[in-house]
Amino acid sequence: MRTHEFIKALRNSADKELIFANAAGQSIHAGYHLTEIKAASFETVDCGGKTNRWSETILQLWVPEDAEDTYMKSNKFLRIYDKVRRLVPVDEEAEIRIEYGDENFFPTAYHVSESHDDNVAIRFFLEPPATTCKARDRALAGKAESCCA
Repeated sequence: MRTHEFIKALRNSADKELIFANAAGQSIHAGYHLTEIKAASFETVDCGGKTNRWSETILQLWVPEDAEDTYMKSNKFLRIYDKVRRLVPVDEEAEIRIEYGDENFFPTAYHVSESHDDNVAIRFFLEPPATTCKARDRALAGKAESCCA
C-alpha cells in the first residue's frame, strides 16, 4: 500500500480506532505508541549489478509496559503525521511499512496489504516481508515477456 492510500483511508475514517492485524487475526496490542515516522530512501546494488532506488514510509510502533486498553484513533495519528510532514519530506508514493514486534509479530517492517473499516475501527492488515533475488526476477520477467510478445 502506498503512503497516500493509507492516509486517505485514515482521513475517510476520522474518529475510528486504528488497528493493525496479521492474516491470523492477531492485532497489535491496544495502547500502542507511534514512536517514529521514518521517510527512508534506499540505494542498493543487487547481485546482478543493477542499481535500485526506492523510498518507504516506515511507522514504528511500540507497546509500553503500562499501556492503556484503548487503540489510537485515526484522527490522533493524522495529527502526528501532519506535524511530521511539516518537518520531514514524506514521499506520498512510497510504500507504507509498519515496524513492530512482540510475542505474536516477529520484529520487522511489515507490508500493509489492505484495509477494512466498520462503524468502530479501521483495520490495516500486515504481511511479513519476503526476500527475493531481483536479478532472477528480472530474468523470469524477461522470459515471460518474450513468450507472450
